[in-house]
Amino acid sequence: MKCDFLAIGAHPDDVELGCGGTIVKLISEGKKVGIIDLTEGELGTRGTRETRAEEAKNAGEILGITARENLKLKDGFLTNSEDYQLKIVEKIRKYRPEIVLANAVDDRHPDHAKAAKLVSDACFLSGLRKIETFDDGMLQDAWRPKQIFHYIQWKNVVPDFVIDISGFLDKKIEACLAYKTQFYNPDSNEPVTPIATKDFLESLTYRAQDLGRLSGVEYAEGFTTEKLLAFKNFEGIICD
Repeated sequence: MKCDFLAIGAHPDDVELGCGGTIVKLISEGKKVGIIDLTEGELGTRGTRETRAEEAKNAGEILGITARENLKLKDGFLTNSEDYQLKIVEKIRKYRPEIVLANAVDDRHPDHAKAAKLVSDACFLSGLRKIETFDDGMLQDAWRPKQIFHYIQWKNVVPDFVIDISGFLDKKIEACLAYKTQFYNPDSNEPVTPIATKDFLESLTYRAQDLGRLSGVEYAEGFTTEKLLAFKNFEGIICD
C-alpha cells in the first residue's frame, strides 16, 4: 500500500482544487499517489455527504490515484487533538509516503489552516517509535515523511516554489468538476456559494496561468514549505 505521495485535505475537493494538476503529473511519471479526506464536507451548503462521497470517488478515478480514504472527522470543528492526530498517524504509517501535500497554512475556511497544523504535527508524531498504532490488528512501524508541502487555496499566498502543470490543467479541472453539486452550474437551484460562481471556476485557469507567467511556464501550481529546501544541483529548475 505504499504511496510516494499522500495528499491530505480537510474536505473532499480540497486536494483536487489545490494540487490536482500536480497529482496528475506525478501519476503520469509513474508515482503512486493517495488521498486522505479528513471530513465528509457535511456542512457544505450544496449537496450532501452522500453526494460528496460519490463525487470524491469519481474525482479520484479521473486523477488515477492509488487509494482514497475518508477519516470522517467533524467538518467545521477540526481540532489538533490527540485523537485526530493518531487517526492521521495511522494513515501515514499505512501508506508511508515520502512527501505529504497538505492544506494551506492560511486560508478563508478555518478548517484549512487547522488541517495544515494537524497534519504537520501528525507527520512528526508518526516518526516516534514509542507511539503505538495498529492496522488490522498489526502493530505499525514508525514512519516520518521527508517533506510536507502546503498547496495554495482561496488566498493568494506567495508560493515558495511552483510545479509546472502545463499539459495537465484540463485533467485537473475535469476532476474538480466531478464535484457536480459544488461548483458553477447555471441550471442549479441550490444557493450560490463563493466556490459555485463562474468566476471561481475560471480562476482555476487564470491563477494557474498567472503562476506560470511568473515562473516561465504555461501553467503552474504553488506550494509553501515548512523548512528550507536544499537542491543537489540546478538540474530540473526551469529558468526563463
